[in-house]
Amino acid sequence: MSKIKMIGLGLAGFLCALSADAVTLIKADEAKLPPAAGVIATRGITRGPAIKVLTPDLASLSSPFDLKVSFEARGGAKIDPAATKVIYLKAKPVDLLPRVKSALSENGLDLPGAETPPGEHQIQIIVQDSEGRSSQVVLTLNVVK
Repeated sequence: MSKIKMIGLGLAGFLCALSADAVTLIKADEAKLPPAAGVIATRGITRGPAIKVLTPDLASLSSPFDLKVSFEARGGAKIDPAATKVIYLKAKPVDLLPRVKSALSENGLDLPGAETPPGEHQIQIIVQDSEGRSSQVVLTLNVVK
């Protein structure tokens, strides 16, 4: 193969890697798993970190979408990213942390191009601060496309 063809192939591969920003948040086979039983209990008032969903707009959602969630510690504490959990709620919960770890910081989760199959998906995010206080939120994603 000529050097020009090899350079062209290498450049094409590099450009494809740059455009592949999408991350598979939920796989199609995981979406088919039986739903989680029962209701997730959440606490009311807490001194734990605040968790705010910035995007997507949960009312009208199509895949891929940008998932942005902010974390805010209280009382001088700091968020402990190592203690954060991201779980797809199914009969057998699916740990999504390995898929989102690169997008996680003490400021929150910033995951552009998250892909999920159509359907309703519940994702639980648990955040803990340096004082050991934790908070959680359950996102219900209704993906139409």
